[in-house]
Amino acid sequence: MCGVVGVVAQSGVSQTLYDALTILQHRGQDAAGMMIYGGGRFNQRKGNGFVRDVFRQHHMEHLIGDLGVGHCRYPTAGSSSPALAQPFYVNSPYGIALAHNGNLVNAEDLKREVFREDLRHINTDSDSEVMLNVFAHELQKVGKLTPTPSDIFHAVKGLHRRCSGGYAVVAMIADYGIVGFRDPHGIRPLVYGRRETSTGPEYMIASESVALRSQGFECIADVAPGQAVFIERSGAIHIEQCSHDVAHTPCIFEYVYFARPDSIIDDISVYKARLRMGEKLAEKIMRLYPDHDIDVVIPIPDSSRVSAQVLAHNMNLKFREGLIKNRYIGRTFIMPGQSMRKKSVRQKLNAIELEFQDKNVLLVDDSIVRGTTCNEIIQMAREAGAKKVYFASAAPPVRYPNVYGIDMPSVDELIAHNKTVEQIGFEIGADWLVYQDLEDLVDAAREGNPAIENFDCAVFDGKYVTGDVDQDYLEQLNTRRNDQAQAEESNGFSTVPDEASVVDLYNDNS
Repeated sequence: MCGVVGVVAQSGVSQTLYDALTILQHRGQDAAGMMIYGGGRFNQRKGNGFVRDVFRQHHMEHLIGDLGVGHCRYPTAGSSSPALAQPFYVNSPYGIALAHNGNLVNAEDLKREVFREDLRHINTDSDSEVMLNVFAHELQKVGKLTPTPSDIFHAVKGLHRRCSGGYAVVAMIADYGIVGFRDPHGIRPLVYGRRETSTGPEYMIASESVALRSQGFECIADVAPGQAVFIERSGAIHIEQCSHDVAHTPCIFEYVYFARPDSIIDDISVYKARLRMGEKLAEKIMRLYPDHDIDVVIPIPDSSRVSAQVLAHNMNLKFREGLIKNRYIGRTFIMPGQSMRKKSVRQKLNAIELEFQDKNVLLVDDSIVRGTTCNEIIQMAREAGAKKVYFASAAPPVRYPNVYGIDMPSVDELIAHNKTVEQIGFEIGADWLVYQDLEDLVDAAREGNPAIENFDCAVFDGKYVTGDVDQDYLEQLNTRRNDQAQAEESNGFSTVPDEASVVDLYNDNS
């Protein structure tokens, strides 16, 4: 999961991009970057770390231009090489910089195709670089010195035909403008908006509406599935549907965990969706445990807080902030390696003993993925004096890997894979465990926009909406994503594939 943003302005865009990336920091903490066009050239800065660490004052002074794209990266394959920081760039045709949120499921086939047929070289193992070269090739086939909006939309159509997976993209074409587009299923979010200035209108395309509103942009609309929005450097805006084989199925995990609660995605308030999740979870607990002895409800900060508050209210229970979060520790979900995640939980959270002492506590979390965090927090609650510790998840059991841009780990590391709820509860150390029902989760999101009939719920039900994810692909994904592979990759550094990868990529006999 990553954050992307593109801005077309009447003056310098570096500060607007910086502020927007800071707002989108929750979507990726591994790396950040921006590329700006001005004075006939691209100006770039990117690197590993938080936005505030990558961009210093002396960097900002050199990021000059009125057209730009930015990215904050969350690695979906465990690698944190600086070479993978975005945006990526190619100089032909025209000069194109691209930032991508999501994951292509046919990236390996595309790498070979790009090399053998498009005659383009891929320098990293990033599917975003593959997508950039596909887009560049499709645009180059137009063969014009000056591309029209129709030409750019034609290139997006070609990309849709070749790429499969979840993707939300902003791309800057030197001296012409910025194009934003979304996969035909609308799995990953993308929204665009406008603000008026004394010198004329300015536009922003970003992953979440909160990035626009924070900078004074009025949201116009979500980019529709398969749609592209092109904004010329002059401020003229063009919109075209570039894929007609669409089936709107946004990722439901955006509403559960990733998106900020103050965002609206596909006309659904993330905050309201989480409220409804809490309401439905309260109903289930009352149905399963009508004679419960819960004394207090405590959320695991931060994304579960909204659901926990309404759950406590509907069950007429006390709601207390019993766990205090250290804001300077990154999201443990993102961190590679069980030992690193386990250590980080104790650094990240601290219990207020008075809220646990001699009480039966219901802990509420947004979801349970590996179970490492849950186990550590339950131990922490018992050490703080809790008599009993119950656990509720606002999402159903995560039993399958995600292939569309969320680094859900190796299937063997998913605590719910091939386990009953009772087995999971025992493993995390809870006195009892309750999960949200999938039907209730979908209803909680859909109530915000009944026009969306289905969501991408693959991590819960194993149904992959692009229809081209088979067991062979999942087994390869399992190999790449297991913690041992991630640890080995993070201990080394390379900007190009290793020798075996090069042979596999370029050899017709591979």
